[in-house]
Amino acid sequence: MTSDIAIPDDIAATIITPAAYAADAPVHEAFSWLRANRPLGKATLEGLYPFWAVTKHADILEVSRQNDLFHSGDMPATFTTIEGDQMVRKITGGSPHLLRTLVQMDAPDHPKYRVLTQSWFLPQNIRHLETRIREIAKDHVDHMAAKGGECDFVQDVALHYPLRVIMEIMGVPPADEPRMLKLTQELFGAADPELNRSGADGFAEGGGLGDLQAVIADFFTYFKAITDARKANPGPDLASAIANGRIDGAAINDFEAMCYYVIVATAGHDTTSSSTAGAVWGMCEHPEAFAKVKADPSLIPGLIDESIRWTTPVKHFMRSATADTEIRGQKIAQGDWLMLCYPSGNRDEEVFEAPHEFRPDRNPNRHLAFGYGAHLCLGQNLAKMEMRILFEELMPRLKSLEFNGQATRSHGAFVGGPKRLPIRYQMA
Repeated sequence: MTSDIAIPDDIAATIITPAAYAADAPVHEAFSWLRANRPLGKATLEGLYPFWAVTKHADILEVSRQNDLFHSGDMPATFTTIEGDQMVRKITGGSPHLLRTLVQMDAPDHPKYRVLTQSWFLPQNIRHLETRIREIAKDHVDHMAAKGGECDFVQDVALHYPLRVIMEIMGVPPADEPRMLKLTQELFGAADPELNRSGADGFAEGGGLGDLQAVIADFFTYFKAITDARKANPGPDLASAIANGRIDGAAINDFEAMCYYVIVATAGHDTTSSSTAGAVWGMCEHPEAFAKVKADPSLIPGLIDESIRWTTPVKHFMRSATADTEIRGQKIAQGDWLMLCYPSGNRDEEVFEAPHEFRPDRNPNRHLAFGYGAHLCLGQNLAKMEMRILFEELMPRLKSLEFNGQATRSHGAFVGGPKRLPIRYQMA
């Protein structure tokens, strides 16, 4: 490989190592180096398929808008080892995916499955949820106030508030929320020894597949009962819409219904939890940001977008080229695998002034955290509304805010965010 595209092994290893995302600084240093020196570089590490790291904002947009040229479903949609890919294909009979959700689909299937629930998440259709979401937000702010000026914002508020919202929309009873939270953490925290099922480290090194299968099986068992109940007695909830969905005139099969539940139930709260906690982390780390939002509540929407950019809960998706093409003057061959590095795009100096600073008044804020193109996050409007309502309820009551111990992030090269966020505060 020519030196002008080769990514040094240590840099390549950093951007795929779950623990580097927990440490935060190493991965942002690696991405900064890549943007400056190898904006579109190729990594070749032992035990891995070669992959292009797409680190510039403009290039991530270019790949994301060309869904016919860059597929999600032909190769693994999230990073894995050669061994991990081979094991999955053995389990599935040839598919690179344990789950078949919108994330792993391309046209013509992707738009057909997306439309099943798309209307649920349109701004005009989620508006009627605002009153109920505000009630849930007030309950969580009251809970925070009752903690007496100290709490772990992740464990006490951020994990549970978006979970309650999406479970109500799904039609899942509150008593089952702890189970949903645990399964979601085990799924998305597969690389984190504190969150995964076995306590082992290093999912990226090829372990953990058995854990993942067991978690998925538990999800399926739970949602099979929901599907059967909603088919027998449909209701006005999202679970009923999925259970009774039809594709090309035929009923959606149980496997694809289960996969749909899993992506809505997990992505519908985990990433929002991370961004919500990211907002508080950002204001603790940058007290001037807290002071600005406190003084001017009209900055709350800006706080939301900035916390989503700054946290970037989804770290990457993979794409594969369906034909020979060029990006940034580099020849990409048919079949090449590309990593869309969202935290890097969201800190691109050409797009964001002082990108490592937390600025609630950043305007414009063209972050990529929800993706772009056909795979733009289905629930982005709901996520932003949930966060806006929570901070509309919290900020007027919050008189002071600071760290109260060591804040930590989860290990995760795919999805991750704040894991512990001990804070000290005064509330009205």
